[in-house]
Amino acid sequence: MVHQFKIVVEKTPDGYVAYPLGLKGIVVGQGDTYEEALSDVKSAIQFHIETFGKEVIESEPPVLEAFITETSELSTNLAVL
Repeated sequence: MVHQFKIVVEKTPDGYVAYPLGLKGIVVGQGDTYEEALSDVKSAIQFHIETFGKEVIESEPPVLEAFITETSELSTNLAVL
């Protein structure tokens, strides 16, 4: 069975970072280009599934849609505990 993931790719000053939505666990890819980050995260997803089993896919409901929005400024004065 083929599973499809929604993947977020972010451009940062240091390159690109990519991560899937709806996958149990933390999986991240990176690269100097969009294509490198996408390839890296696909490889990381495959490794994650091979390592932890198909349960990491089957235990999470599918992400139907993903949205990006901006908010007004948030306070960055956070207390350190």
